Amino acid sequence: MTQAVAPIPEPFDNTRMGLFEHLAELRNRMIWIVAALTVGTLISFLFVTPLLQFITAPVGTKLQALGPTDTIGIFFRVGFASGAVFAMPVMVYQIVAFIAPGLYPHEKRLLIILMPGIMLLFLTGAAFAYFIMMPVAIGFLQNFLGTVIKQEWTIDKYIAFVTRIVFWIGVFFETPLVIAFLARIGLVSGPQLLGYWRQAIVMVSVVAAMITPTVDPVNMAIVMLPLILLYFMGVGLAYILYKPRAPRSPEEMDWGGDGD
Repeated sequence: MTQAVAPIPEPFDNTRMGLFEHLAELRNRMIWIVAALTVGTLISFLFVTPLLQFITAPVGTKLQALGPTDTIGIFFRVGFASGAVFAMPVMVYQIVAFIAPGLYPHEKRLLIILMPGIMLLFLTGAAFAYFIMMPVAIGFLQNFLGTVIKQEWTIDKYIAFVTRIVFWIGVFFETPLVIAFLARIGLVSGPQLLGYWRQAIVMVSVVAAMITPTVDPVNMAIVMLPLILLYFMGVGLAYILYKPRAPRSPEEMDWGGDGD
């Protein structure tokens, strides 16, 4: 007699739950995220000194701390920021796992496949911000009104400035992948996104103004150009990958558990 083989479980199973179960699930996911951030930060504390040397390298000189506790604050800020990068795979997984009950099984599997791409695009965007944008921005800022003002930057403001730009550029580099996923599950389409290209450029301009360290057109263009290209890359992927989403039957819904 042939023995039946048990089916391989889905990456996210047992997703039928009620309100209180969803709240408990959210709590558990948050615990995992906080734990990952804690572990990543503790590991990062071992590498704060070389990380600081790497971050401040574009300046070309040592930065000053004005307060007696500024260096301690910088130590924890750099450790937490790099710890968040280390913990990002776990954070992304927990977020995906929480929203998975609202998706079809094949959409859940697609999210799992896309997770490495999310990390890769974030790191690509962060590298672009640090190696391409930062040298241009720092060179401009160091020489702006340099004949009348002596540039002596403090370490706390410089670290906040760098981490803000690198983080947000890394996040926006994930735009094509997010759009591609939304198009594949039928929430957006290429023609729909292309019809909003004017609004998209305005939004990109606002975002660039918020994260750009300077208001000169050169640095604004350095930020805006890749963001606009990323949006239109997403539009192209939406044209290719769009698939209308069929309505879900009551049996396929993952909400409305037994009695909560």
